[in-house]
Amino acid sequence: MRHSGNELINPFKTLERAGVREGDTVADLGCGALGHFVFPAAQLVGGNGRVYAVDIDKHALKAVERAARHEQYWNIIPIWSDIEVVRAARIRDASCQLVIVANNLYLSRNRGGLVAEAMRLVAPGGHLLVIEWRACRTAIGPPPEQRMPPVEAKRYFADPELELVDEFDAGDCHYALVYHKTAPDHGHAVVVNTPADLAE
Repeated sequence: MRHSGNELINPFKTLERAGVREGDTVADLGCGALGHFVFPAAQLVGGNGRVYAVDIDKHALKAVERAARHEQYWNIIPIWSDIEVVRAARIRDASCQLVIVANNLYLSRNRGGLVAEAMRLVAPGGHLLVIEWRACRTAIGPPPEQRMPPVEAKRYFADPELELVDEFDAGDCHYALVYHKTAPDHGHAVVVNTPADLAE
């Protein structure tokens, strides 16, 4: 079993609660060099599933790719992309049963783009897993003033096609939101919630 060295979040328990099943396709947007969710997801989806490890940092992707080859995770597919740009990732629309946005929303300079890209990838009936730091002081992690409370994160994902179906503590320092994507309403355009919108 692979460990990333960051045990603040138990990735297996979190992914299972988000509904990952064997044969699923998963995308981790901003996966990082350790692949904290990538490798557990690869184990859970099995040989008939696949996991897209998406990051803009080529060194991070190389690290994930090397580890995947060494440990023979042939279902992990590294994807170089800016996760804040819609359609930048070469992944088919609505092709993922789960999309993960973990500890990236608070860092994002284009949160509307990140949300829209995540929504693009989730298949109808699939889930979107959002994980962020809790607004409390911890020995590691960003300063409290940079952290995003759940109420703010929920405003970015306020869309008619998304239904919040679960909210829980992902360890002592993080919270998790699980959204279910409903069938698309073809008369509805995806709403991209920008910081300017949220300030109104």
